[in-house]
Amino acid sequence: MSELKEKHCTPCKKETKPLDAEEIKHFKAKIDDNWKVVDNKKIWKSFSVKDFNEAIAFAQKIAVLADEEDHHPDLGVHYGSVDVELSTHNIGGLSPNDFILAAKIDAI
Repeated sequence: MSELKEKHCTPCKKETKPLDAEEIKHFKAKIDDNWKVVDNKKIWKSFSVKDFNEAIAFAQKIAVLADEEDHHPDLGVHYGSVDVELSTHNIGGLSPNDFILAAKIDAI
């Protein structure tokens, strides 16, 4: 679906500006439609899984990927789902890294 999953996250400096609405729209078009943009500051998606053990296993795969990319999402682990929220905290909004990691998570 996206060439983003072939890219790697790069560290943002504090002076890096978050993506603006047009840039967000551009990157959003490159990931799965089920990712939702929230207040132009984060993206969120809920993944359905069979049960709690599958949720933990999926969250662990995300954790390994996040460590490899050095970009860490907020995760909500539930009995039948895993919620993923991505934002680049040190710039207070979205960066290309959020969309790169979203594409990689979708590929798991």
